[in-house]
Order: sequence, then structure tokens, then C-alpha cells
Amino acid sequence: MKKLILLIFVSSAIIFGCNQATDKNATGAKSEKAKDDILTKAQKYFAVIPETADNPDNKVTVPKVKLGKILYNDTRLSLEGNISCNSCHNLATYGVDNLPTSPGDAGNNGTRNSPTVFNSAFHFAQFWDGREKDVEAQAGGPVLNPVEMNIPSEEFLVKRLSADKNYRQLFAEAFPDEEKPLTFKNITYAIAAFERELITPSRFDNYLKGDENALNTEEKKGLETFMNVGCITCHTGALLGGNMFQKFGLYDDYRKYTNSKEIDDGRMMITKNESDKYLFKVPSLRNIDKTYPYFHDGSVEKLEDAVKIMAKLELNKDLSKKESKEIVTFLASLTGNVPAIAK
Repeated sequence: MKKLILLIFVSSAIIFGCNQATDKNATGAKSEKAKDDILTKAQKYFAVIPETADNPDNKVTVPKVKLGKILYNDTRLSLEGNISCNSCHNLATYGVDNLPTSPGDAGNNGTRNSPTVFNSAFHFAQFWDGREKDVEAQAGGPVLNPVEMNIPSEEFLVKRLSADKNYRQLFAEAFPDEEKPLTFKNITYAIAAFERELITPSRFDNYLKGDENALNTEEKKGLETFMNVGCITCHTGALLGGNMFQKFGLYDDYRKYTNSKEIDDGRMMITKNESDKYLFKVPSLRNIDKTYPYFHDGSVEKLEDAVKIMAKLELNKDLSKKESKEIVTFLASLTGNVPAIAK
């Protein structure tokens, strides 16, 4: 009888233990599946940032990048020598100056926020209104803009730089196949070649490659909220943006929320088409927690406020404080590693 009782007890213990193990395995499998689901979904909407930003018409070479970096930091590219490209797109602060709008060579501010130069070579168009197709075309715009660098003409700048023996040598090295290498076009091409090296991969890229430990639990939750809320309507791809135009204020007048002082018609100012009114290039979210203030006019200082405004204006959703904080936590994982060439 004692043997029978002992046998029943042992059998029960084994069954109980097996059930516990099964429960633990099931819980673990469920947890693992949840993690996998977030990553799998993310891989559908986002992409690892490319290692290079090539342009067949402007081959990136060491001499060209070297020249481009010097030009990028040279105040002689402004009329009175007060500013350089780096003044508004400061490489030490993730390619921005953290001002709503930037002062030009004469001290007058423009009307739009200076976007980051990091990863800009991947954008489908340049400037907030998309008026230029690539960084080569973009590089010359601010130089000749009277409110920005205020150089009166292409010829003026070429003559100024040609007086410098070092520049003559650098251009000859950067464009060895050209009889007259120091041209305005080559000034822009050298700057653009340098900018094509300003790529900032982040922990998020490691996550997309399959390293689930690259993001912490809170960041993964924020990513899940980011996707579920609907931010992926516009912020997708390798840059989480930078690949389309969108109306700012689909559900209401954006100025009610941003307290913007100026009326900016966006892309309509270029195309003259009423359908393009308030259309702006969707910004990339790479390094977004470092590139404040936000929106085309720099009207919003805090990222959490910007997230709430975007949800309301573009998705017609009122985010809870918890949701907005979760998204902001995720966005911090997009802060990348600044390349050595930028230092």
C-alpha cells in the first residue's frame, strides 16, 4: 500500500513538473513570438541605411571629399565672409544649428528651418519644397541666395577662389581630367561629394539586421506604438521619411498647433499649383532627437510636442502622454554614429 501511494505521488510530481515546464515553455514561446512580430513588422516598413550614397555623375573620391570638406567650412563662400555651410548645418550638432531659422551673411534670417545635412544625399529631393533633385543641385542654392550666403554670381565666387593657390591645386587633384577644374559646378560637386559621406547608421539598423538586443524593451515598445499609431503612413524606408511630399495639416490648419508666425504655402511656391499648397517634404527621422526645433519653420521646440501635433494633424489622433513618450523613446534609437570625416 505504501509503495502504491509513493508511486502515485511520484507520478503526480512528474506530471505537475511537466505541466509547469510546458507552461514556462509556452510563455517563453509567446514572449519570443511577440518580439519576433515587432521585428518582422518593422522589417516590412523600414530598411537598413545604405553604406554609400553614390551618384554616377559625381563619383566620390578621396581628393574630392577632401576639397568638399574645406569648401563646406570656408566662410569665403559668403559675400562678407560671415558664414559657411557649417554655420547653418553644424556637423558638431548633427548637421543643424538648433535655431528656428538661420541668420545669413548679412544677419537676416530666412523663413525656413535649416534641415540636417546628415543622410541628406539619400533624400528623393532637396529643400523643404523639393525644388532640387540632389545634393549637387542643392549645394549651389544657399551660396547664391541673397538672404543666405549672398554671393552675387557664380563668376564672382570662381574668381575669388581662383586667387588662392591652394584651391587651384586642390581642384586640379579633385578633377584631374578637366582642363579648367575650378568651376562653380565643381564647387558644388565637391561639397556634394563630401555630403555623400555624411551617413549615420544607428542601433536601429542593427535591430533591422536581426540583432534584437540592439534595442531595449522600452524602445521596442515605442517602435510598436510608432507602427500601430500609423506614423508609418509617411515615415518609412531607410530614412523613416525623406521619400515623399505630404500636406502639413491634413485634418486642420497646422498654425493652430504650431503657433507659426509666417504663412508658408510650401511646394506651391515652386509649382504654382493650388494642389501643392502646404505640401512639404516629409523629413527623415534619423537623428531627430538632436535636430530640434521642428517643422519647416522651427516653430516647435520639444520632440514630444511635435509627435503629438503630427498625430493630430496627419492621423486625426489624440495621443496619450504614454503613447507619445513611447514614440519619443523609440526615436532616440535613430540617433546615429557620426562618421569620422565629419569631425
